[in-house]
Amino acid sequence: MDSLRLCPTPTKGHTAVSDTKIDFLYLSEPDMIRAGVTNMAECVDTMSDMLGLFAEGDYRMAGTENNSHGAQIFFPDEEIFPGMPVDGPDRRFMAMPAYLGGDYQMAGCKWYGSNVENKKQGLPRSILMFTLNDKDTGAPLAIMSANLLSAYRTGAIPGVGARYLAREDAKVVGIVGPGPMNRTSLESFMAVRPGITTVKVSGRGQGGIDTFISWAKKKFPQIETIEQVTDMEAAVRGSDIVSIAVPSPMGSENYPHVRDEWVKPGAFICCSAHLKLDESLTLRSRHVADARKIYQAWAEELPEPAHETVGIWGIHLVDRVREGRMAPEQFEDVGEIIRGITPGRTNDDEIFIYSVGGMPVEDIAWATKVYRNALRDGIGTKLNLWDAPALA
Repeated sequence: MDSLRLCPTPTKGHTAVSDTKIDFLYLSEPDMIRAGVTNMAECVDTMSDMLGLFAEGDYRMAGTENNSHGAQIFFPDEEIFPGMPVDGPDRRFMAMPAYLGGDYQMAGCKWYGSNVENKKQGLPRSILMFTLNDKDTGAPLAIMSANLLSAYRTGAIPGVGARYLAREDAKVVGIVGPGPMNRTSLESFMAVRPGITTVKVSGRGQGGIDTFISWAKKKFPQIETIEQVTDMEAAVRGSDIVSIAVPSPMGSENYPHVRDEWVKPGAFICCSAHLKLDESLTLRSRHVADARKIYQAWAEELPEPAHETVGIWGIHLVDRVREGRMAPEQFEDVGEIIRGITPGRTNDDEIFIYSVGGMPVEDIAWATKVYRNALRDGIGTKLNLWDAPALA
C-alpha cells in the first residue's frame, strides 16, 4: 500500500503525513471472511483485551458521559409524510461511534439499518457497515461489511464470560433460542471450554431448532450429543453453561422466566436478551455484566423501572441498585475480573448470571484486528478518496 494512512501498525502518537492523498480499504463480506472475521478464538482473545481496556477507561463512546450505545432514528406509528417509514419490530437506523485505546488507537462507527420485513426478501434483519478512521485526522482507513463483524464480536462476549466465570470442567450447554446469537455464542463456548460434550436446544419454532442442530453437528463433530429438548426448563436443568437469547415483547410478564430449582450449582447463565429470574435465584447468584456503565447510561434514557422497557438483565440490575435492593458493588464488571481487580469464580458451586448488551468499542477492536490482517495479507480493494481535497 502506498499511503501512510493504510499502515498496518498505527502508532500511538500523531503521525505526520507529508501529502494530502487519502486512500482507504474496502472490504466486502467475502474479503472479511478471508481476513479472519469468523476466527472465534482470536475474537474471544480480542474481546477479553477490549473489556480490560474498557474497565480501565481507555475508550470513548457517544454521549456526554462517553457510554452511550449510539444515536437512533425513531419512526412514527402511522404515516405522517408520504414515503416516510413507519415503526415496526426492529425498524430503525442507528449510528454507533467509538474510540478504543491500548494497542488499537482507532476510531470508527457502525451504521445499522434494521427491518424484520427484510427476511421476506431473503435478507438479514439488519444490514450493517463499519467505517474505521484515523484517530487524529479522521480520515477513513477502511469501509467494511459488518454483519459478520458484529455477529462474531457479539458472540465472543459470552465466550469471555465463560472463560472467566464458567467451571473449567463444564460439559453440558443449554441453548434457549436457536438463532444466530446462540450460534456464535456456542462457537465462543467451544473456544474456551473445549471439553463440552452435550448441547441441549429449546426454541419456539421447529425449523429454527432443526437448522441449529444441523449446523452444530457439522461445525462441532467432536460434541457427543446435540439434541432438542422440550422447553426452557429442560435446557436449563443439569447444564453447566446456559445461553438465553429469546426476543420478547416489552414487559417483564413476557420475558423468559428461569426458576431457581432448575439451576445447577456452579452454573454460568449467559443472558443476551430479555430475562426474568426467581427472586431467590437472584439473591444467591453473582451478577456480572460485560460493562455495567452501558446499562447505567441506557437506563437513564428509559422510564423507571427501565427493565419493563428493555428487558436485558443488566438493566434490571440498574433498577435494583436504584431501588436499594442491591448494593452497587454486587453489580460486577467482567473487565475488572479480567484485570484482577475483583476475583472471578471462587468455588465450584457459585452461580453466575452474566449480562451481554453489546457496545461499539467491540466493533472497533475486532474491525481493527481484521483490517490489519487484510493489510498484511493483501486482501480488499484500495479506493481513493482524493489526491488533494477540493476544500481545505
